[in-house]
Amino acid sequence: MGWLAVPREWIASFGEISKFCGTVLARVYSGRVLQYFGESLRQAGILILSSAIVICGLMFIIGLRLLGLFKTIPYTSLSSLFPFIWIAIVFQFLSGFTLWMSKPAQYLSAGMFDAKITLVIIGIVVTWYFQRTIKREAPAWEKAGKVSSLGLKFVAATVVLWTAVNIAGRLTAYLTSLYVA
Repeated sequence: MGWLAVPREWIASFGEISKFCGTVLARVYSGRVLQYFGESLRQAGILILSSAIVICGLMFIIGLRLLGLFKTIPYTSLSSLFPFIWIAIVFQFLSGFTLWMSKPAQYLSAGMFDAKITLVIIGIVVTWYFQRTIKREAPAWEKAGKVSSLGLKFVAATVVLWTAVNIAGRLTAYLTSLYVA
């Protein structure tokens, strides 16, 4: 049995694997398997997940640019990404609120929910200041070819905060379900 035997078997059974994955996804999405998961995924999960990806993804792109990657993107154009971040924050708030309305007593009794809301508020404030910093200092960064330490501190803070918001959101769901009576 050579080192190509396993990949050949995978390629040969690709159709079966695809059919199986399609069946599983169809059953999860249709609600036949894990009906609660299917409902929450359709109602709030897709919106929460997609807005979290937009927020964290754009923050990571901005962060990587400030750290010296993506040199073809001018520092001055980074501020044009923030409207997408704000729209995603609004969608995340609205979908999160709808999800919260399904069991407010459970969420309010969970300490992790309080931590998440606190992180969201701090994240919004820091993101707002970060946007102002980019608008104010980006032309100077462009001229110098280097980002100020304030810019680097803000990007680190925003990336860490929004990542923590997502982690706290998942922990809220898991820990809240642990304490259900």
